[in-house]
Amino acid sequence: MKILVSDDVSMKGVELLRENGYEVDVKKNLDEQGLIDCIGEYDGLITRSMTHVTEKVIEAATKLKVVGRAGVGVDSIDLKSATSRGIVVVNTPTSNTLAATEHTCAMIMAITRHIPQAHNSLMAGNWDRKTFTGIQLQNKTIGIIGVGRIGSRIAKRMQAMEMKTIGYDPYIPEERFKQLGVEQVDLDTLLKRSDYITMHTPLTKETRGLIGKEEIAKMKDGVRVINVSRGAVLDIYALAEALKSGHVAGAAIDVFPTEPLTKDINPFLGMDNVVITPHLGASTVEAQIGVSIDVAEGVMEALKGEPVATAVNMAPVPPNVYNVIHPYFDLMERMGNLAVYLADAPMKEIEVEYTGELADTETRLLTTAVLKGALNPILQESVNYVNAAEVAKTRHIAIKEINSQSNGYFVNSVTVRVRTNKGEHAIVGVLFNGTEAKIVQIDEYRVDFTPEGYLLLVPHVDQPNMIGQISTILGQAHINIMGMQVGRMTKSGNNIMAIAVQDDIPNDIMVKLRSINGILDMKLIHCDIHSQGEHYGTHHTHSPRRNTMEY
Repeated sequence: MKILVSDDVSMKGVELLRENGYEVDVKKNLDEQGLIDCIGEYDGLITRSMTHVTEKVIEAATKLKVVGRAGVGVDSIDLKSATSRGIVVVNTPTSNTLAATEHTCAMIMAITRHIPQAHNSLMAGNWDRKTFTGIQLQNKTIGIIGVGRIGSRIAKRMQAMEMKTIGYDPYIPEERFKQLGVEQVDLDTLLKRSDYITMHTPLTKETRGLIGKEEIAKMKDGVRVINVSRGAVLDIYALAEALKSGHVAGAAIDVFPTEPLTKDINPFLGMDNVVITPHLGASTVEAQIGVSIDVAEGVMEALKGEPVATAVNMAPVPPNVYNVIHPYFDLMERMGNLAVYLADAPMKEIEVEYTGELADTETRLLTTAVLKGALNPILQESVNYVNAAEVAKTRHIAIKEINSQSNGYFVNSVTVRVRTNKGEHAIVGVLFNGTEAKIVQIDEYRVDFTPEGYLLLVPHVDQPNMIGQISTILGQAHINIMGMQVGRMTKSGNNIMAIAVQDDIPNDIMVKLRSINGILDMKLIHCDIHSQGEHYGTHHTHSPRRNTMEY
């Protein structure tokens, strides 16, 4: 697979991609047309803030599966277009947290003690101590807009400077504010009470233009404003006017609505009560290596079809939840794969029931894994964690989740039920030792097999020599049996044989097997979800559209 790196990214991430077998091209400073001209040959794209992934770029990206942003902000990427095309967009929200925190603290100190201005004056041959008299942070109030990863760290450091910390964040619970020692206030209160105001929010529909002329007017005289988040959160032109009037005593700005900030659009030219830096919040050696490696790992996960915890166009998953559900992803996708083979007509509903620890956590992404496994075998289009739910919706497949406390035999289990207009089939799966995926029940049959490779499922009458006849036919055809297990119905009657074979089984051998007296049905399932596209495209005889399993 080919990956394009279109911005300055540490070579550590590029090297990691190449070590894992990816072909990587580095082409910097591409404008929209330049990107359009070449993007069609790439499966992945890694960018920073200088690359704009527009709707036109995405339309031209016929092979693109993932866009990786080496950093936090994704406002330079058309998320709507990417999502509609099933393109995963990932970022690196934690890699530069400490760098942005420390840069914010440096900016606060710079405008408090006039450090850049004093330096420039001294370098010009002046010795002027009086002009650059500063103030102390002790007992001043700092208002933090956005008390997340960075804002919370700012609070901790400013509390060490003996500042009073107040914060506004509608997405952070009251208990978290108490843990941080930050007083929770509304935005108006923060604007009116703060001696310093620092912004640490993502750029969203709600935060764009959050601090404009009206908000600045509500601030107390002599306030100092810092922005090391996203440029469009703050109206820099309204801020420049307030700096000129003296209403705002000082400002420190690292990000701007339009970057790069050129002379013709810089409202701060010639002003000595402002410190500006060219988007340096993440510019430390450690952070650049961190975001490069993290974005490379995220891109590789997406290209392998795996869920990515930092995907921004999927439902966000907190780290504590992700740690619980992550071991189940492969099992869930394989169960979805099995379900579509069992379905004896077009699917109308997929129901997923969680028991045990999974019943008490967020499981939407696991259900998405089931959909991905169920839809990929029967559709020409690629189905992934971004578009699976929407693809199911457009095909009128209802999705249902159930959380329960017990499933009888197993404390922690997942049951996938697929319903058609001909009936219902159910699969129960578990993880042994936290990692080993097992299918333990199919409909009324108790089984115990790992859903890998080629699997022959054979419901049959409980009578002598069934195993012998099947084994003989497969042996004569030189088809190696990797494992075999017979499961009985949970009540009475028939059995099911689950036979793991090394290779595909030709049609003429399948015909011989089906002719055995007592065979109720037979289905060959390719459980290797990571190579299913190739298999489904070349072995139509065993596709889920043509085989049924009725017993």
